[in-house]
Parts: sequence; structure tokens; C-alpha cells
Amino acid sequence: MKAKRVITESERIWNKAKKIIPAGTQCLSKGPTQFVDGVAPKYLKRGKGCYVWDVDGNKYIDYGMGLRSVILGYSYPVVNEAIKKQLKDGTNFTLMHPLELDVAEALVKTIPCAEAVRYGKNGSDATTAAVRAARSYTGRDKIAICGYHGWHDWYMITTDRNRGIPKIMKELSFTFKYNNIESLRQLFDTYPGQFAGVIMEAVGVTPPEGSFLKDVQKVTHDNGAVLIFDEIITGFRFSMGGAQEYFGVTPDLATFGKGMANGMPIATLVGKRQIMDVFCESFLSYTFGGETLSLAAALATMKELKAKKVVPYLWAKSKKLQDGYNKLAKEHGVEKYTQCVGYPAITLVKFSGKTPDESLLMKSLVQQEVLKRGILWAAYHAVSYSHKDQEIDRTIEVFDDALKVLAKASVKGNFGKFLEGKPVRPVFREVN
Repeated sequence: MKAKRVITESERIWNKAKKIIPAGTQCLSKGPTQFVDGVAPKYLKRGKGCYVWDVDGNKYIDYGMGLRSVILGYSYPVVNEAIKKQLKDGTNFTLMHPLELDVAEALVKTIPCAEAVRYGKNGSDATTAAVRAARSYTGRDKIAICGYHGWHDWYMITTDRNRGIPKIMKELSFTFKYNNIESLRQLFDTYPGQFAGVIMEAVGVTPPEGSFLKDVQKVTHDNGAVLIFDEIITGFRFSMGGAQEYFGVTPDLATFGKGMANGMPIATLVGKRQIMDVFCESFLSYTFGGETLSLAAALATMKELKAKKVVPYLWAKSKKLQDGYNKLAKEHGVEKYTQCVGYPAITLVKFSGKTPDESLLMKSLVQQEVLKRGILWAAYHAVSYSHKDQEIDRTIEVFDDALKVLAKASVKGNFGKFLEGKPVRPVFREVN
């Protein structure tokens, strides 16, 4: 067993921060509820390639990579140089900057549905702009939703984290089930002529079955609504043009963000020109929409992704990690408890206990053991271009040790007994 790493500086900062920062964190997915409290560090200080160092000096191979936003690697030279070069000229101006057009042209050349482009600073900006565009274009109010789409009212009203949102919003937002086209048809049949759009994650961990995506497209268009693919996660990972390019189904609008600028704050809404033109009148305007450092980073990142053929590289390295995990799970006799699932572009480690709480205990135990061995891991693999075979091989070695502990705990029938800290907790959905 590895000794617990010293995390005293993390704890010192946390004890001060939670007094003046509500919930203690700016993003719940980065907060202490998502990592074994008492074992995991709470604050990172720097990163290089696929490695990060916490405020106590502990070094980790990172598989979170800024919640999947760092696609090339931390402090990646080409992107850093683009940022530095632009920084000398300025970051935000009184008038527009040519980079706004340069990045837009690159996106139009890359993404199948992109005929026009607008920017945001995060995924929630882009998805909310997409919903507004659909409502403005159709003159309708209701939205059909499948997946996770950010923190704004129109989406969060469908979750149990909806405190502070007017209840009337429930009359406008409706969810349907992935791979269940009838659940979408039922919404249109119940509220004929009232839906402005359908917004969905084109794919997550579960693959689309048969012609599901094409069926969604047809049903949406047959009912006069706008089809929106939320590709904040899948964009630049499934292919340069996202899941829409990979599956050959082109939506009317799409949102891209994570991976777009290697961790710099930018997202985009792209889509058909006749729909996007609503923003000539419908309001979408904010001070930092043309902030130049993120635009410079986005342009450099997209060029590097294409030049280095990064997407197939990510698939190959992630597949190696996925296969290695599943082989070890079988060898240790815990394959009924845990599997690494999903397309190699966005793999996720699932845990299957007798109850949801037991599943979280299993996840916490494996996370604890890999943390102690120098792997920062939240049960998903955001492999970057900086993850080389050396890091993948080391990670598989660590998984070997961690799954031995999981196997031992399964024999004892008490996964919590092996925990050295507080288990992870869900935010509002099974996977965060």
C-alpha cells in the first residue's frame, strides 16, 4: 500500500476558501465532492504536458485535463506562443479584431453544419444561444432536451438542482430518452406545433442504436423544429467536425467548446445561416465576445490538431487504456463490478454495485488507490496529445494495483471499510 500523500496546503487553502466562496468552488465537477476527501488534493498549482502538480508539490498524471478542455496538453508550446504573441498587442479592444473572422472561417471549413459562427466563453453560453436562436427562428417556446447542457434556467429546471428557477420554466423544457425515438415523438404529439427545437448530446457513453440520430433529425424537421447537437464534449475528439461528422448526421445548429482552445475560455455556436441570422436582431452581445487571447489559442489549437492528426492519436491511446483496464478487471475477477465503456474518444469507467451508494463506494475506492499512486482520475479518460505510451503504460500498472484492492474489498463485502476518506458524491446526475 502506498502512503497517503501530504495535502496540508490544499486543506489550508480550502478551509479559508469555503468561508467566502459559496460551495467552495467555481465548478462543482472540480470540487471536493468529486474526489475522495482526505486523500485527494483540492488545489492544483501548475501543469505541463499531461502532468499536474498540486499546491503541496505532489505530481500526478492527469486524466481530467481541465474537464476535457486541454486536448493538446498543459502549457503546450504552440498554443502558448500564440497567446504570448497576441498578448503583446492586447486582449480586448473597443472595436472588433480580425481574429474573430479567422477563427470563424476555420470553423466553417471544419464543422459540417457550420455556415455561420458566434462565440461564447463556456458551453452554457453556446447552448443557451442555440436555444434562443431556435425560439427566435420558429416563434415557438418549448424545448426538447436529452443530455447535459449547462447551468442556465432552461436546462437546470429539468434537474433536481433547480432551486431559484421560476417553476413556470417547467412548462417550456421537456426531456426525452436517448435511443428512444418514441419518447421524442410523444412530446411532439402531446404539444403539436409548440416545440422550437430539440437539443441533445449526439452521443455520450451509450452508442446510438440503429438509425436513432437520423430518426431524431427526421422527427424534428417533420414537426418544424430546429435540431441542435451539443458537441461541447464530442467536438474535436470524435473527429475534427465532431460527432456529426463521425455519424454522418448534420444538425441545424451545434455547439463546440471543450478542446477548442486547449483550455482557454471560448465556446462557439455554429449552424445554418438562415437560422443564425436571427442574431442580427435577437440579442447576443457581451464585452468579452471578441477577447483575443482565446481566439488566438483556438486558431493555433485547431491548426495543431489538423497538422499532427491528433484525433486518431487520441482514439488509439484511449483505446489502449480502455482495453488495459477491462483486461485487468477480468483478471482480478471484478468485471461484474467495473468496466471501461464508451467510444475511445470519451471513455468512462462505470461501477455497478447493488445500490447507487455502493457503486459510488467502488468508484471512490479505485480513485483513492490511483491517487495514492500518482494518477489524478475522476473515472473518465480525457486523453490528450501529451499522453504518450509511457504514461498509458504506467496508468495501466496503477490500475492493476487499484483493482487488486477492489477485488479484496469485494471479497470482504465492504467497500467502505477500505476507504481512507469521504466517498465521492453525485452533483445531480450519475456521471459528472
